[in-house]
Amino acid sequence: MPETGDPHIDDLTRTATVHLVSAAGGTMWGSGFFVAPGWVLTCAHVLRPHLGRDREQIFHVEGEQFDRLPLRAEARLEAWLLDDGLRGDDIPVEQDLALVRLVGDDVEVDHECVWLSDCAEAPGASAVVHGFRPDGQPLRWRSAIDIRTYDGSYGLRFTDTEFPKGVSGGPVLDPHTGAVVAVMKSRRLERDGGRAIALPALRRFGDLYQSVLAEHDRWHGAGPRPDRANWIDRQQELPAGGLHRTPEQWSPDDRRTALNLLASVPGPGGVPAVARLARKARGNIAPPGSLPEPRSWRDGHGLLYEGHRPMAAIAFLHYLKLVVEYERGRGGDPARLDAWVNARLRGVPPVVHTVVTEARLPEGMFPVLGPGGPDEVLPVLPYPGGERGGAVVTVELEPLSDAPDRFYWRIRVHDGDREGSRPVDEQCHGDGVAPADLIRRLRRPLVDAFEMVDTDECPAPLEVALPADYFDTAVHRWQLTEMGRLYLSPYLGVQRRVVLRDLDRRGEPDREWLVRWEGLMAAEELSGVTTPVPGRAPRPHHFAEMAPGAVPVLCRPAGRGVGGAAMRMALEAGHGVALWHTDAHPERGCHERCAAVRAGAADLLGQAKDPTELPDRLRRIREDISETKDAQHWAEGVAMLYDDPGRPLPDLDRLDAP
Repeated sequence: MPETGDPHIDDLTRTATVHLVSAAGGTMWGSGFFVAPGWVLTCAHVLRPHLGRDREQIFHVEGEQFDRLPLRAEARLEAWLLDDGLRGDDIPVEQDLALVRLVGDDVEVDHECVWLSDCAEAPGASAVVHGFRPDGQPLRWRSAIDIRTYDGSYGLRFTDTEFPKGVSGGPVLDPHTGAVVAVMKSRRLERDGGRAIALPALRRFGDLYQSVLAEHDRWHGAGPRPDRANWIDRQQELPAGGLHRTPEQWSPDDRRTALNLLASVPGPGGVPAVARLARKARGNIAPPGSLPEPRSWRDGHGLLYEGHRPMAAIAFLHYLKLVVEYERGRGGDPARLDAWVNARLRGVPPVVHTVVTEARLPEGMFPVLGPGGPDEVLPVLPYPGGERGGAVVTVELEPLSDAPDRFYWRIRVHDGDREGSRPVDEQCHGDGVAPADLIRRLRRPLVDAFEMVDTDECPAPLEVALPADYFDTAVHRWQLTEMGRLYLSPYLGVQRRVVLRDLDRRGEPDREWLVRWEGLMAAEELSGVTTPVPGRAPRPHHFAEMAPGAVPVLCRPAGRGVGGAAMRMALEAGHGVALWHTDAHPERGCHERCAAVRAGAADLLGQAKDPTELPDRLRRIREDISETKDAQHWAEGVAMLYDDPGRPLPDLDRLDAP
């Protein structure tokens, strides 16, 4: 039989669970639960039949207040994860969440909030589901369940339990840790069992996720109420909460305090910072399994578990100190967090204090502190061009007109002088080279070209010029050796800056390209613009009207379909810098990876002082991916267009056969 856990935590979960109903009354729509003051989490499919035509409609949240008096509050949908183009009733797991907000005077209702787990690993083998079922009037429902299988990154499947209609949107409690880990999604038709949505799917709400979870952590961090049981005290008694009887171990109370303090630190601005700091706190060992990408400082804290047990306190204190150093590097003042870390460190054996007191940010991270302290920042290599000079190696790949699946090629070297580039090797006759054979054929000539211009301090960038239809050629994954050294990544995109150029822009630049490039270089800050806007077809004016510092960001391939149309419009509007994901993308809607691509690109662009830094910053991210073997990283398949009209490709005769 499944375990049911602590009865006090079970009662707190029950108290935080509510049901949703029309303001005019009638049959309840489904269940939900309070996750922060005034915030209810439920399933999107619970609301869509009633709010599909009017998302601003006011409805009611009904349940109990702290003193067990009835709760009836007005509420409105704040956001859901549904793709607007989605049709039918079978909503994908990763889209079936909605956040509801109390409105008006009801915002101040005194209600319970569940404790949401920060650990992204799948829960144990058993759980408890709470909800309501319609039976004349809504009645509370509860059942212990067995978790049988895991369905992708966000799905849990149950068997052997009959779920009544109405419990969708209710909380799924892990009795081993005393934390809510999922949202009940659906029952199985004509059979026992059902599905739930694991909490990491909440990360797809982006900035809203971070703000609601910060409110959650501040509410719990305000301390226990003296008149009733509280989550943290009861979690202290659960074995899976961690063996926390000595200061060397991390307790639920430590976790509550740390997350409360992290909620007051400005967000990290993207995935890379969180993942890299958490990995360093883990001793540079990647977290187990294939976890969804962390987006907040809270998520990074949740990576410091082995199974469901927290690691030693020193790992958490190291992570928190790294967050302090990162925030100070950005000009912030996380004094409260730093003071608590220093005070909590007194309970840890002095022999390991230096791990925390001498914490340094990972190499290559922005801001990166040099040995001289915060005033010494390790440089980001600017891309060659204009007065900066610098050498570049360019590969031109021209598809044959009568065999577009084969290429002619030419390698050029630009020494950094004003006389332009010179060809050093080529194959511009015969049957051309098949895509699968390209890198094998180019290895020796590229090695020779790099030896001409590389220095110990600065490997030359590699540009690959292709027609836009071939922009999804993942050249950053090319290897110059068939067998890499153990201590050195063989991938070109890790070793040096690798970018793409538009082969059709040979010769004298047009006005749109020049004006757009000058505006980008003069912009005070860079920003990513999602292209195309989800649910809308790309239009030329979207690209022509972008601000000077705007960079098109595609979460999909740029060489075909909607992404291909968007990229062609971007090029026609003069854009010289763009980012896109070269791997597969659903025909309709977006992949769960897409939000990570957009957030990561925004972080990359926001860190750069000017566009010339972007290729090296992306290379550093690729280096980190190579070190961590993180196949799920947002940038693993990301390519960059960096097409400088100040150094255009020579206007030659076509490389095709005569």
